[in-house]
Amino acid sequence: TTRREIDRKRFRRVDSRTIYVGHRSGSTNEAINPPKFCDNRIVSSKYTVWNFLPKNLFEQFRRIANFYFLIIFLVQVIVDTPTSPVTSGLPLFFVITVTAIKQGYEDWLRHKADNEVNKYPVTVLEDGSRIRKESEKIKVGDVVEVDEDETFPCDLILLQSSRDDGTCYVTTASLDGESNHKNMRKLVVFRDLESLNATIECEQPQPDLYKYVLIMWPQSLGPENLLLKGATLKNTQKICGVAVYTGMETKMALNYQGKSQKRSAVEKSINAFLLVYLCILVSKALVCTTLKYVWQSKPGQDEPWYNEKTDTEKNIPLVMLTDFLSFMVLFNFIIPVSMYVTVEMQKFLGSFFITWDKDFFDPEIQEGALVNTSDLNEELGQVEYVFTDKTGTLTQNNMEFIECCIDGFQYKYQDASSELDGFCVTDGPLNKLQQKEREELFLRALCLCHTVQVKESTEQDQGQRGFIASSPDEVALVKGAMRYGFTFLGLESKNMKILNRNNDVEMYELLHVLSFDPVRRRMSVIVRSRAGDTLLFCKGADSSIFPRVRQEEVERIRMHVERNATGYRTLCVAYKHLSEEEYRQAEEGLKEARLALQDREEKLMAVYNQVETGMSLIGATAVEDRLQEEAAETMEALQGAGIKVWVLTGDKMETAKSTCYACRLFQRHTELLELTVRTLEDGGRRREERLHDLLIEYHKKAVQDAPSVKAGVTRSWSSANQDYGFIIDGATLSMVLNSSSESNSSRYKNLFLQICFNCTAVLCCRMAPLQKAQIVKMVKNSKGSPITLSIGDGANDVSMILEAHVGIGIKGKEGRQAVRNSDYAIPKLKHLKKLLLAHGHLYYVRIAHLVQYFFYKNLCFILPQFLYQFFCGYSQQPLYDAAYLTMYNICFTSMPILAYSLLEQHICLEVLLDNAILYREIAKNAMLRWGPFLYWTLLGVFHGLLFFFGVRYLFSNPALQDNGQVFGNWSYGTIVFTVLVFTVTLKLALDTRHWTWVNHFVIWGSLAFYVFFSFFWGGIIWPFLRQQRLYFVFANMLSSVSAWLVIILLILLSLLPEILLVVFRKPREFLCLPVLIVSPLFSSSSLVVTHSLPPKLPWAGALFQLDLMD
Repeated sequence: TTRREIDRKRFRRVDSRTIYVGHRSGSTNEAINPPKFCDNRIVSSKYTVWNFLPKNLFEQFRRIANFYFLIIFLVQVIVDTPTSPVTSGLPLFFVITVTAIKQGYEDWLRHKADNEVNKYPVTVLEDGSRIRKESEKIKVGDVVEVDEDETFPCDLILLQSSRDDGTCYVTTASLDGESNHKNMRKLVVFRDLESLNATIECEQPQPDLYKYVLIMWPQSLGPENLLLKGATLKNTQKICGVAVYTGMETKMALNYQGKSQKRSAVEKSINAFLLVYLCILVSKALVCTTLKYVWQSKPGQDEPWYNEKTDTEKNIPLVMLTDFLSFMVLFNFIIPVSMYVTVEMQKFLGSFFITWDKDFFDPEIQEGALVNTSDLNEELGQVEYVFTDKTGTLTQNNMEFIECCIDGFQYKYQDASSELDGFCVTDGPLNKLQQKEREELFLRALCLCHTVQVKESTEQDQGQRGFIASSPDEVALVKGAMRYGFTFLGLESKNMKILNRNNDVEMYELLHVLSFDPVRRRMSVIVRSRAGDTLLFCKGADSSIFPRVRQEEVERIRMHVERNATGYRTLCVAYKHLSEEEYRQAEEGLKEARLALQDREEKLMAVYNQVETGMSLIGATAVEDRLQEEAAETMEALQGAGIKVWVLTGDKMETAKSTCYACRLFQRHTELLELTVRTLEDGGRRREERLHDLLIEYHKKAVQDAPSVKAGVTRSWSSANQDYGFIIDGATLSMVLNSSSESNSSRYKNLFLQICFNCTAVLCCRMAPLQKAQIVKMVKNSKGSPITLSIGDGANDVSMILEAHVGIGIKGKEGRQAVRNSDYAIPKLKHLKKLLLAHGHLYYVRIAHLVQYFFYKNLCFILPQFLYQFFCGYSQQPLYDAAYLTMYNICFTSMPILAYSLLEQHICLEVLLDNAILYREIAKNAMLRWGPFLYWTLLGVFHGLLFFFGVRYLFSNPALQDNGQVFGNWSYGTIVFTVLVFTVTLKLALDTRHWTWVNHFVIWGSLAFYVFFSFFWGGIIWPFLRQQRLYFVFANMLSSVSAWLVIILLILLSLLPEILLVVFRKPREFLCLPVLIVSPLFSSSSLVVTHSLPPKLPWAGALFQLDLMD
């Protein structure tokens, strides 16, 4: 008692919490003052009803264009400007409203998903009665009852179990990816929970799934007593537990990465381009303001003597500021606010193409793809790193016994009965009698060397034998032995029972289990037969077993193991007869080591190693963890696209490694660089020193001595450096990230990243969920800020899904937490290939063209307005009518580019899927770099100059009409505007490669609407207008043959360079890969498939499709 009191006082010095079980105080004299803990609600949404408006507006006005147009709108309201506030206020209001509705709808879907979890009914014991209440109403201290196959609603301490031994079995696949059954036990037996008065003192919530210490009640408990939220009760009818952590304080919630606003690379490029155009705008306003006052300073150019200035007008600084703001308002349309509306609509409407894609429909679950966040469509075309979970994502987690090797002879299962009772010998002769004995010894080893338990049978599965174990491959081996005539019947009172081929029951007393650990990489059992023989059976990795058996036996089996190691999980099986003396020494050593208070693990390891020597090798097994459908082909296609694949799993290294081989991430010739607890222990030195040496050694091998990457490859991937694969486990990663000194930690992290970047694939095993997110964050924030994608199917993957630029959930068997928190959800891993290589590629090309096109057409629009100021005395006279200013971006030119950005397919989907290398052509934001941006800007300047000075040349003839009358300034502006609208629309028609009826309708319809609107707007006297500038101007203009000639001539001159480029440019022959070639101009029917490969894209937009045709 004294010792316990000392421990309790020591524990109370640290931050802890006190919990009263059932909310009853353990002492009758103690007044209950229940501490405040959070409720059991889970929140994955971003907004509430109260904060939606301010929070959403704040996020939207963080965008440069939105904030800028708000300022311009306020200037137009306050200052007397040449244009109406409606011209900027209306588009801004439309943008804000559309975006808010879209984001509000997406967040409403998240609220809906949260409510499904929070409103789930659970059973709580209160005052001796069972009460059904909603999950969110569970409080810390409540005693909760959970039935078989139900998920734990919060973190519980096990109090009572329906099993006789007081234990229960759980699966934690949604937490750490392991779908095996874990045995949970309680230390104190409570028969009557209704009258239980107990107090728990435990540590404050922390995210480590494998650590749970210093719980006093009345003795210390550990992780084996804690039932985690998200885990599922298995093979146990019912348990009762007390809630210790609830809601956002559960270990599952603490392993979630906080939600952050994800912004695509395209949006960052848009902001950068906007800053450039903002500088152009300010420069234009400054030039015009300065030249205005220079011009007015000349004699006779200022106000005449009879128009006396007011006091305000005599305040030169104030007048100059007003003029500057007026010029800013006049030229403000160079900043395309409507682009944001079009981008939002393109993203929202474009996301439906993913949802509607029939290739994503899975008949097994009767569901297709799901889009939770449409803001990141184009990021799917820019992915450089894919971080994938293993269990349930790469694999089906369905282990199957494939074949085995006994004494050098390979055996495969044969359904038809043969002379070897199901065994089929495939590679050599044998002595039947002797081999029969070895077979039976091998099968006995499989039936005895494990920790499998026979599942309790139910009415539904009568006649079927079920097994549960801590590892799925153990079950596969036991089922494999059962196929060949040896059936494990179960463990009763330390006796293991086997039914052999002759239907005789064999009984073995289980004396000791030498459990598996990742350093030894093997496990053993010591059993005693009815005849009194003491046997040791051992199974483990070949590298662990081979040094402990006779070498002549190794050579017979090594070939089979090496052949199977690249696709299957291989284990070697050995045995040993123990003499009475050997067993006595082993038992004493084990007893002494297990009672040791210090260095217990090391002492146990020494005894294990001593016993497991001089064994005889019987054979080896090959077990397959079945891959998801087309998993290997998908991984191969991603690597062909230049994407690096990292596998992040909570599973064991051996299982994960064999999966990487099966997925072709590791090849037979790949040299594996291993940085795990086992390799750190090998050197016999301090772990930190060994870690430093290994990092230096691997860095020299993979980075310094590696051949340089081939020129022209845009990623750090090429066939020249596919020789290395990197393996690290969670414990070693913690040492790399959290070294004793900060300088070492930073250095280790840099070395680690450089090694990983030069490896073909990286495997991170035994990872906690938060470590997965740390890995993603480390790569995301590394040099070059590569675009990352995380994909997983369980709650243990949520952190990395939220951390990556793009998060994808698999609609798998491990619940829907990953799907709810992802940006996109797909039924199977194989769908990732089309999502990235086809949809992602096209989305990026479309939106990149949209962005560049918007800047181009607005520069064409405003440059003539700027040039016009040089010919009107810098008087801020608009060149275009207010109706044209308002409707240019909203009506006349918006629909064609929207249709293009939704429907364009410059290369057909089949070609994109067959040639993953095409994905590299758009890598690193290729179409939105400064080179393409400069090209589009110069094109806009060229067209703007051509429009303005071409029309000015026409106006050098004073009489343009038959009656000798001259055109006025509104006619001048209308001709420029007409040429502008037709040119930018036909420019887009030239860029279009995939024509549909929608493209035809919006392109020709927009031009027809412009003509109709101009006639209509100028043909009626509108009573609400104070002045009607365009009254019959358009009709009068078209009555002039000269105007017709100039309009047609300027449109042709503007588009002539591109037409000539399309017609006369010769294709260059490249690799023989099929790429779709579309004949120039407007033909949608002439499609020719040739054998050529597009070169690296030097420019975006107009030249982009030309290069693809090459």
